[in-house]
Amino acid sequence: MFTDLPLADLLAYRYDGAEPDDFDTFWEETLGQARRAAGPPVLRPVRTGLIHADTYDVTFSGFDGQPVRAWLWLPRGVRRPVPAVVEYLGYGGARGGALRATLWSSLGYAHLLMDSRGQSSADGAADTPDGEIGPQAGGVLTRGVARPHDHYYRRLFTDAVRAVDTVAELVEVDADRVVVKGGSQGGGIALAVSGLHEGVAGACVDVPFLCHVRRATQITDAHPYREITDYLQGRRDAVEEVFHTFSYLDGANFAARATAPVRFSVGLMDPVCPPSTVFAAYHRWGERTTGRVDKDIRVWEYSAHEGGGDHQTAEHASFIAGLTTHRPA
Repeated sequence: MFTDLPLADLLAYRYDGAEPDDFDTFWEETLGQARRAAGPPVLRPVRTGLIHADTYDVTFSGFDGQPVRAWLWLPRGVRRPVPAVVEYLGYGGARGGALRATLWSSLGYAHLLMDSRGQSSADGAADTPDGEIGPQAGGVLTRGVARPHDHYYRRLFTDAVRAVDTVAELVEVDADRVVVKGGSQGGGIALAVSGLHEGVAGACVDVPFLCHVRRATQITDAHPYREITDYLQGRRDAVEEVFHTFSYLDGANFAARATAPVRFSVGLMDPVCPPSTVFAAYHRWGERTTGRVDKDIRVWEYSAHEGGGDHQTAEHASFIAGLTTHRPA
């Protein structure tokens, strides 16, 4: 069933949440610290049997210089430097095996798939700890929630920005043609990176998580947002403290600072990331820029959190090709 406002109301809906006065300073200091602590990435070739791409097991410096793992596929048969797609995973997801994601390299893009620190699930074990804490199954949404500086997503979003830095510095990649993408949590990460990294050439943001977080907790009982509800039911005096922390992490606030072309998607039957929270971020995209921003949102009327599935992937492929046209060798 439809889970939120009618479409006409969604098209008019606007974010009414908080934005901290020191939002930009907070993130400038965080990213500056990570970049100063960064060392060179390590790329280890991996034999996969793929005939269209070379595969690498990558370790790069993320938050506070901590190691983050990723897969990198570099396509064969196209003129270098190539455009790149940096992809982020959904909640509880892990990078998995080296044969898991080969679409973007088969289309001629360098493709970096970033592991999510500390996350793991039955679908695959992560290789990246959260600092000294090893990967876990289960939620991370309230890890460090008492203070913005301690929150898990401060570290994960920093990793994600550093992933773009890492790809852009590769001699095989054209730094001016790096696109970020992801769905659910991955969409929220791509959104955050677009607001934090000026070098992003485009973004594909599907059914994004961590947008208009306070409203999400008020209109859905689904996980992962339910983790915040459970936390606050046991800490009734911590409500404002918690949402103050999330104001530094909310996709709507990152969207206001984004300038790259973007394609969003939303499912009107999505109980996980309610449509109004997605529209809250979409409408703020490019809000702080003076010129016109190329943005659009694909509405999947009878879809839930799966969004547009393969249909959406095809649309993203066309969008990215238009941004990063490459020529065969």
